[in-house]
Amino acid sequence: MPQPRVSSFPQIRRALRFYQVCSVITGVGLLLLCAEMLLKYTPLAVELFFLDSHGLFAFREVVPNPTGGLDSTGDGVNLSLGILIVHGWFYVVYLFACFRVWSLMRWPFWRFILLAGGGVVPFLSFFMEYFVARDVKRYLAQREEVAAEKRAAKSAGDPSSPSAPTQEVPR
Repeated sequence: MPQPRVSSFPQIRRALRFYQVCSVITGVGLLLLCAEMLLKYTPLAVELFFLDSHGLFAFREVVPNPTGGLDSTGDGVNLSLGILIVHGWFYVVYLFACFRVWSLMRWPFWRFILLAGGGVVPFLSFFMEYFVARDVKRYLAQREEVAAEKRAAKSAGDPSSPSAPTQEVPR
């Protein structure tokens, strides 16, 4: 598998930081979405509304309709629906962040699938953010260390260095 170029390391660091931010936002959004679904589809059967006639924030009942769905009884801004929409659109941004890190690091495709799963499986984005950041930072540090050693060996004229010019040894 090809390795990232050393010249792309600043881009990788920026992409990693963007991925970390997106990962946390997506993870929090997914947890809020799960909480919203538990409130709506369990015997509690409520949704959260903002600026409702019952107060600034109010849990309002959802009732079954004749077609088998659920209807909201609130008259304010449906925050439950807002959480669903925001998480869905931000997941697209999260996928872009995953793709950017994945493509710059030149990882295999299965790793992209694992990264993308972070926005679908609750809590996975938090674990992925930790492990991906750790792995990428470690990889970049090791590659930079090797590159620095090669530059130092080349400037010192070390004949054992693979990048140093070869010198003829008299017989």
